Amino acid sequence: MSTDPFCEIIAGERPATMVHSDEVAVSFLDARPVFKGHVLVVPRIHVETLTDLADVGPFFERVQAMARAVEKGLQVAGSFVAMNNRVSQSVPHLHVHIVPRNRKDGLRGFFWPRTRYDSTEEAASYADLIAKAL
Repeated sequence: MSTDPFCEIIAGERPATMVHSDEVAVSFLDARPVFKGHVLVVPRIHVETLTDLADVGPFFERVQAMARAVEKGLQVAGSFVAMNNRVSQSVPHLHVHIVPRNRKDGLRGFFWPRTRYDSTEEAASYADLIAKAL
């Protein structure tokens, strides 16, 4: 198994603010979110890109459920769901970004300004709102 940061999070060797975890995928808050509540969904098995994932159905069921939970849990108007394959992929482990969105929130195109949580408690409160909406 690779020692990329996401594999380390999955193995419990690196801290992350967890939202949900099961036998298929692990979901946690992005440490540098576009907007607070920005979740990453990663397959539990190490694959680098979408084309490397053998069984996409179960994984994308988790992505779909998490997108719904982000919108419902954070009471936002919608979400931006995205992934990169190799180019602009900061971690070589398949991951899907689910970014909470509201109209006129300032996000334009693919320019993703990043923010930070004020504390681990604030991050945990966002993760809890989303997890409760699953």
